[in-house]
Amino acid sequence: MRRFAAVSWIAIPLAGVLALSGCSSVKTGGDELQIVANPAAARPAVSPAVTVKPAGQVLATGSVSAVAVDEKTSTLVVAVSQPPSLRLYDLNALASAPVNMPLYGKVSRLTVTPGRVEIAEPDQGVVQQLTLPDRKLTETKTGGEPAASLAFGADRLVAMGAGKDIQVLPPGGAARTIAGQLYSADDVLDTGDGVVVLDRLRTAVFSVDVAAGKVNEGLRAGDGAANAVTDSYGRVLVTDVRAGALIAFSASPLIMRQRYPVPGGAYGIAYDAKRSLAWVTLTERNEVAGFDVRGGEPVEKYRFPTVRQPDSVGVDEKSGRVIVGSAAGEGTQVIQP
Repeated sequence: MRRFAAVSWIAIPLAGVLALSGCSSVKTGGDELQIVANPAAARPAVSPAVTVKPAGQVLATGSVSAVAVDEKTSTLVVAVSQPPSLRLYDLNALASAPVNMPLYGKVSRLTVTPGRVEIAEPDQGVVQQLTLPDRKLTETKTGGEPAASLAFGADRLVAMGAGKDIQVLPPGGAARTIAGQLYSADDVLDTGDGVVVLDRLRTAVFSVDVAAGKVNEGLRAGDGAANAVTDSYGRVLVTDVRAGALIAFSASPLIMRQRYPVPGGAYGIAYDAKRSLAWVTLTERNEVAGFDVRGGEPVEKYRFPTVRQPDSVGVDEKSGRVIVGSAAGEGTQVIQP
């Protein structure tokens, strides 16, 4: 069982309404989580031109939609938007040419378990599974627009985006669906203490009872929940791009434990379990910051200049290296703190 770190409530002012143009601030239908009439998913803040040289090494990968690291095989996986493909780098030999693997469409999310990468391609309605080191791709058609896929025991949990549900895909046989309360199912996370789904439209998180097939209680996740990751303490860490914050939720029960201000367009997030560091990209500033999340509130330990539009981030826990992907076509950055 995972232990919980000592946590405390961090008070910062809450905006009364979401900063959405053309939207009312009136709650509708008694829904405590929806605070605007026409919610819209948070987007990354647009980055300015780079004025400071990016830290570390920059790999010429083009426009990046997601990055991930498989520790088991020391493989850096970079999802490139045009043409849609994966580039696989040996983390022990980054100067070597990567292996290129074509995909059906742009990747929205890469999720790794040792020796296995889940790949969501919403525009093509498929999730693919890449096994390593054999580099075998296996596809599954979902009948919708999958936003994220997660290995969950022998099954896979697929967050179906605008489909407003989660598909449970067994190794064989028919899939089953978990629905209810969601406006969009944008990511699904297993904390070890419970499963949580991120809903960007409602800027909220919900607990999920997979065995019972139910979406349970939900909580607001700031003014513009963008991305989420699990940490070593049974929590889900969420970036709030509109209010500029890092928010921590326990999963069982679902409780907001921390809300810490992180100005600058907090968007991408990755977690280094070996060092208890949450790495958050700040797209308004072309920066990435590392926060120690072991205590009662996050403590900033590192901050580095990045490539332009640093929408995605990953971490190599063996070495502590941070991987930042540019959505503006300026490559993939590798930083050694």
